[in-house]
Amino acid sequence: MNKLSLILRYGILLLFVAGMILTGILSRKKIKTANDFMLGGGRLGSWFSAFAYGTTYFSAVVFIGYGGSVSWKFGLSSVWIGIGNAVIGTLLAWLLLGRRTYRGMEKYQSKTMPEYFGKRFSSPLLKYLASIIIFVFLVPYSASVYSGLGILFDRAFGIDSGTVILIMGLLTAVYLVLGGYLAAAANDFIQGLIMLAGIITVTCLIIFNPSVGGFSGAMQELGQQSADAGVQLNSLLAFSPELIALIIMTSLGTWGLPQMAHKFHAIKDEASIKKATVISTAFALVIAVGSYLIGTFGRVYMNGVMPVDANGTPNGDLVVPRILEQVLTPLGAMGDILFGVIAVMVLSASMSTLSSIVLSSSSSFTMDLLGSAMPKKLGGKKTVMVLRGICVLLIIISVAIALKKFDAIVNLMSYSWGAVSGAFIGPFVYGIWWKGMNKYGVYASFFCGIAITVLGMTGLLGGISAPMTGAAAIICSLIVSPAVSAIAGRITKKGNAEIVPETQAEIISETQAEIAPEAK
Repeated sequence: MNKLSLILRYGILLLFVAGMILTGILSRKKIKTANDFMLGGGRLGSWFSAFAYGTTYFSAVVFIGYGGSVSWKFGLSSVWIGIGNAVIGTLLAWLLLGRRTYRGMEKYQSKTMPEYFGKRFSSPLLKYLASIIIFVFLVPYSASVYSGLGILFDRAFGIDSGTVILIMGLLTAVYLVLGGYLAAAANDFIQGLIMLAGIITVTCLIIFNPSVGGFSGAMQELGQQSADAGVQLNSLLAFSPELIALIIMTSLGTWGLPQMAHKFHAIKDEASIKKATVISTAFALVIAVGSYLIGTFGRVYMNGVMPVDANGTPNGDLVVPRILEQVLTPLGAMGDILFGVIAVMVLSASMSTLSSIVLSSSSSFTMDLLGSAMPKKLGGKKTVMVLRGICVLLIIISVAIALKKFDAIVNLMSYSWGAVSGAFIGPFVYGIWWKGMNKYGVYASFFCGIAITVLGMTGLLGGISAPMTGAAAIICSLIVSPAVSAIAGRITKKGNAEIVPETQAEIISETQAEIAPEAK
């Protein structure tokens, strides 16, 4: 890599980093309470909330891990994962959960998902268990994001991936600790615009590149490679159980993730939800479909031979960085600029995901565990200080896992989503829609999600893949939680009359009724 290339790439990167840190510094002045740090004071409109949702959803895991390994394996049909992310993971999530989550969190005065579980089902133990699950199982997910960043920047800048992971960890700590959710959301909006511009540009350059005969030529090449791959790589209809599992896990799985539900709660008002729904869906469609199209063309550019790492082991996480090198290097200075933009794009997506994961985990740990244990010592500025400290701790743990390189990016992400969403999705979704959902069903779901994940990680499920393990945990939660709730309800003869109010007026009315006796 020549000197000019390095100057151009580093210049773009440094401008972006400076902007992130500046946003954190400016946002710091507005952080006075725990609510400001965790939810931005509930002041975010539709555009900021929509971009926060989208940029949290998609990170280096999608661009590097799924875009490489998964698209290499399934070819063009992997695009259905991106479509599922947009339709199920985004559109239906906002339509079915957005308004109900906003009302439910307001009704129970809950800042975190564990706190909501504890109050909704009248069980403090549920709050503690949910908080522990988040703290333990979201960390590997953030580690997978750091791993993806390390791989890309290793290829783009020639910097050792371990050094990149350490620098990115420090950067996350600086801007997140300074500005909390407000800084994260402001950066998310800017990062979202960069992601859209980057993914559209690169997708067009890759799929219409004359060197591979354009789109039609690439499809012919994929057709020729299909026999060796054992799947029709140039077909949109080449479904398999593992592909369906991936669609379920990455799309339906978002419904049970606290960092995604957090966006529904932090929005300014219900009127902003409808607009945010449209914006988020369009964003997801462009980013997700583009990512899988890029990965699909990896086989064409690599001539069907997966790149190998330093140990000589085939590594799907290297596919996308290698594609970018082949496509952008011949463009000279313009290619270097675009490579810098792409690096910033992946960094943008990843930093927003990391900030959301760290905020969800630290908020839950501080407010739901430490806050309950030491209610008199934690309040106001002290709470914010503890939140910042836990953020730093989580970042350190995530970086340590990423440096160890325990597993492939896709597997780390799959087990994390399977455990957390597998534990929470049933109780959360049924809890905001169905009066019959009770604490017994929640306990069953927690056990189901964690047990399946642990069994899958240890190979006791017959060696099924990580994505299929995650999908199994999610489906199990959706079946077990209502079934156990219904059975327990019949045995105990106790219903759960409390549920989300139907209108915002009911929220205000109920809140005033609760405050009135205290005032007297």
